[in-house]
Parts: sequence; C-alpha cells; structure tokens
Amino acid sequence: MAETTQTQPPARRWRIDKAWVAILAIPAGLTLFAPQEVWPTITFALSALMHTAPFILFAILAVAYLKATGAENLLARAFEGREARMIVLAAFAGGLSPFCSCEVIPFIAALLAVGAPLGAVMAFWLSSPLMDPAMFAITAGTLGTGFAVAKTFAAVSIGLFGGFTVKAMAKSALFADPLKNAPAPACCSSSGCGAGSGADVYSGEVQWRFWTDRTRRASFRSTAFENALFLSKWLLLAYMIEALMLRYVPADLVAQVLGGTGIGPILLAALVGAPAYLNGYAAVPMVAALLDQGMSNGAAMSFVIAGGVSCIPAAVAVWALVKPRVFAAYLGLAMVGAIVSGLVWGTVA
Repeated sequence: MAETTQTQPPARRWRIDKAWVAILAIPAGLTLFAPQEVWPTITFALSALMHTAPFILFAILAVAYLKATGAENLLARAFEGREARMIVLAAFAGGLSPFCSCEVIPFIAALLAVGAPLGAVMAFWLSSPLMDPAMFAITAGTLGTGFAVAKTFAAVSIGLFGGFTVKAMAKSALFADPLKNAPAPACCSSSGCGAGSGADVYSGEVQWRFWTDRTRRASFRSTAFENALFLSKWLLLAYMIEALMLRYVPADLVAQVLGGTGIGPILLAALVGAPAYLNGYAAVPMVAALLDQGMSNGAAMSFVIAGGVSCIPAAVAVWALVKPRVFAAYLGLAMVGAIVSGLVWGTVA
C-alpha cells in the first residue's frame, strides 16, 4: 500500500509581542479605571517620544551603517594578542559595539571553544549589555550627556575589573573548566534584544562605501527598519510608564527609599535593578521619572548598571554557555561594579 501521508511544513507560529500588548493595555486600563488620565498619558508619551526622535534617528542610522559595512568584524581583533591587551580591548569593544547580548552568543561560544581566555570574554560580557551607540544617544537625550558618558565609563571599567579579576583567579576551581557541554540555545526575541539586532554579521572585509553593494544596501534598510520599530516600541511603552509613575507613585516615597546619601539607597537600587528592569532603552525614561521624584544620582547609576547586566537577555546569554559557578561570578562582579559606580557617580554628580 502506497504511503499517502506527506510531510507538511511546520505551521508558522505567531508570537505575541508583549510590548505592544502593554502599550495597548495601558490606555485600555485607564479607560476603565481613570478615563480622565487616558489623553494626558498618551500626549505625554508622544511628546516625549518626539523630543527624543533626533537621538533615535541618529541611533538607527549609526547601527544600520555599522551592520551594512561589516564594521562589527573589527570586534574580533579585540581577542588577539596578549591576554592583558585582549581584556582591555574587549572591555572597550563591549561597551562601544552595537551587539545585543544574545547576538554575541555564537561569537563568544566560538572564542571559548578555541581557547580564548575567559578573562577577555568576561570583560566583553560585562560591558556589552551596558552601553552601545544607540543607548548612548538615547541616554544622553533623556538623562543628559554627563550621565551617558559616566555610564559608558562605568561599563568599560566594570569590564576591565571583571576581566582582570578572572585573569588573576584563572587557575582557581571557580573558573576551571567553565563551559557547559550543551549547545547554547537562542534567546533573542522581539522584546529581549537590544537595538543591535538585524542582518547577520558579515564575515568578509569592512566595506565603508556599503551603498555600492546591493546586499549591503538591503542590510542597511532591514536593520534600520527593525531598529526603528524596536526603539519606538520600547520608548513609547517606557514613556507611558513614566507618565503613570509621575501620576501615581508618591514622590516622597521614592525620595524616602531611594533618595538621600550613603550606600543604602545605592545598594537597594542595585538589588531591585534586575526585577524592575524592562529593557536597556525602556529603563532610561523610568530612571528619569525616578530622578524627578527624588531618586539619588548614585542610586540611578547603580540601578541601570545592575539591571543592565542582570536583565534576562544579558543573563541568559551567559547562562547558556558557562557553568553555574561562573554565572554566579558574573553576577557578583556586576553587583560590585554597580555599587562602586553608584558611589562614584553619587559623589561627582
């Protein structure tokens, strides 16, 4: 009897974008419980988004250009040469590159597999989720250039601190045989990756005049579109949340818990950074609202550093590749860096 069944292609799975659901849910909920707040919330969010639009446009074009030219290949050079030099270059590359945390998993897995020092990889891992060109532009536009520069400096410094700490303890049981045997799963999603997502990284040489190549032009267009959608979505949601926080969260409560001086508010901000952290871009307006309500400068810096490193996309990128003890060290180094960064920024700001 002939086989009558045929293998059917898998049905396309539609993924619900939680960010867009939340954007629609906020005015819907206000319509039911506080209808007088619907229009003020929407106008506040749209006005704030338009105010940030020049920075968003710059970020979109900058990341698309890096993708289309293949300039990200320059990142690989950070992992060549002596280990100390590798750590320094990896920390700077992580803090300045447009990669999202999940996007670097294949890159980092290959480096670890061929024996790249864990110190250099850790330096990159710690600094990469904290800053990139798009995040710098949006942070500068919302929180000021000073805060953006300070966060960039903190990202690179934490990368250096983590890298050289791992180098010094490389022969200890903590960092011996760090890799998991299982293959790394993909973790990127529409709500998890940073603004660096888009076309695949080119394996060839950098071509600065990308517009002469049809494939690279297509890469530029697709990357620009994806980043425009990504940033607009998350910032619109963030500005809506900011409007709700300004309206419903008592300023004196924020000032009492996260204001003032000393290590207390900074330590608390670092501890609550992970569960409260939506996304590296969405967190910026949230921090702006908290600062307006009395959050100390040091606590704000501690919050964005701890939350950036320990948020789900960044954490999954590390968990996917290394053993739990190395993952715990990653979180520990990040927390120490966040607290120190908060103390320093609270003093100089």
